[in-house]
Amino acid sequence: MSNINFSKANCKNCYKCLRSCPVKAIKFENQQAAIDEERCIECGHCLTVCPQNAREIKSDLGKIKKAMNSGLKVIASLAPSFAGFFDEQPGKVVSALNRLGFSIIEETAVGAEVVAELYNDYIKDNKQEVYITTACPSANYLIEKYFNELIPYLIPVVSPMIAHGKLLKKKFGNNSFVVFIGPCLAKKSEFDTYINHNVIDAVLTFDELNCWINDSGIEVNEIEEENFNINPYSKGQGFPMGGGIIDAMGEQLQESKLTVITVSGMEDCMEVFNSVKDGDLKEVIIEASACKGSCVGGPVMVKNGENYFAKLKKVKNYIKSRKNYNQSTFTKIPENMNFQRVFMKKIIKKNIASEKEIISIMEKMGKYELVDELNCGVCGYNSCREKAQAVFEGMAETNMCLHYMRSKAESLANEIVENTVSNLILLDGEMNVREINPAAKSIFQIQSQNIIGKPISLLIDDEDFKNVRETRVNIIGKKYYYPKYGVVFVANIVYLPRVDMVLVSMINIMAEEKNKKELMKVKENTLNAAQEVIEKQMRVAQEIASLLGETTAETKIILTKLKKIVAGEDGE
Repeated sequence: MSNINFSKANCKNCYKCLRSCPVKAIKFENQQAAIDEERCIECGHCLTVCPQNAREIKSDLGKIKKAMNSGLKVIASLAPSFAGFFDEQPGKVVSALNRLGFSIIEETAVGAEVVAELYNDYIKDNKQEVYITTACPSANYLIEKYFNELIPYLIPVVSPMIAHGKLLKKKFGNNSFVVFIGPCLAKKSEFDTYINHNVIDAVLTFDELNCWINDSGIEVNEIEEENFNINPYSKGQGFPMGGGIIDAMGEQLQESKLTVITVSGMEDCMEVFNSVKDGDLKEVIIEASACKGSCVGGPVMVKNGENYFAKLKKVKNYIKSRKNYNQSTFTKIPENMNFQRVFMKKIIKKNIASEKEIISIMEKMGKYELVDELNCGVCGYNSCREKAQAVFEGMAETNMCLHYMRSKAESLANEIVENTVSNLILLDGEMNVREINPAAKSIFQIQSQNIIGKPISLLIDDEDFKNVRETRVNIIGKKYYYPKYGVVFVANIVYLPRVDMVLVSMINIMAEEKNKKELMKVKENTLNAAQEVIEKQMRVAQEIASLLGETTAETKIILTKLKKIVAGEDGE
């Protein structure tokens, strides 16, 4: 499992994480960022710049609590940079650690003292053109993965964390449980390297410790200050600051002919490593730190614009105050204890795209000519060709080119607007025309240059448009008659709050209105014809009735006469 990665988040295509990554170890798939563990150097800066705060960091807190509950002697190795992270007095932080359940609390500077002396011994015993310090795990990963040629220049000595862990295990026994607490996310991966060596049992960041203290309900400001169980020399405490390692090495280094170069920040590290690779730097010792400003400027220390220099001042003042403690002799390097380490090549395998494949990918990104290659770096890559190579490797997606996607979107939008039969007008807050499409220009018989930037009232009444902007109440489906232009509109008037504009969409229904009039005439004529037929039928009916009436009367007279004749005959 990777120690750091991005949690699932609603990526907004800002690519800040990729731009912050010097080795481009972030892969995008379906617009979701993920760290490629093989390429990553564990600096962690990509997580701190993410505006979605999509951080997923492996935590050892549960394991530490379990060790405490089981009765193990749990020991804290606290990095000196803690004085810059916490607002409380350093002694109060030590007291808080005691209350959390730590049996022994020492500064990692104890291990740093040993490392500084071992650096001096190595330089004395091994003659080479370049020496590179190895206290920073991210700088080490950078060389192992991307500057393999420089591995022989790495001083093969463990970091202060590992050195202190070894000292603590020897002092308190292998059954003790050692926890390193510091500002560095890369220490979690370095710890994994030694997980089977019984040196360090868990790693916490200052962030994790701070959350633990708060969750435990400990009011740090209200507790009394306590001291560390051992007070190291101040020179070991300077490791987290730029130049601190060199200062800790002291006079022995100053007496050598080596030129000291201190670099911090991944870009500066890469620049100086390239100079060494090209043979431009010789007879030098390079103090390399992946974080700008060394450990004090690390991703856990400086977040969300927090002031690096204020933290640096706090660390310096803390180190200065520690000099007042009564100190025993310098920490001696125990005999028969191995502090050496081995660095190995970790070559990143890359499939290089052919020129034909690059061109094909470039065309998918809308890059057909050299002028299309803006090389703006918005996507996180330095050039469009570098981005195309990343797409070929499966690390990036073609739609990550914001300029291309914007151009594509604008082109599609323009096609829709230009070819729609609806009459579209976009008005600013002053009711001036910002955009007008061809259909509307045709209706109002005007050219763009004669109306853009001018009041809509030059064409039509703007009262409803003003009301919509002022009231934020849209008008939907209202009918407007403009005899001057020979049109009848059904209009939708919509306020756009984000841009403070009014969008007017009008459909000319003049043809339908004419059809309605024609239909009314047909209906009227039909009704008139029907009425005439009805009247004629009434007249016919009346005539028939009249004839029927006369015939009936005659029949009645004849039948009466017949009746009388029959009656008379019977009477005779």
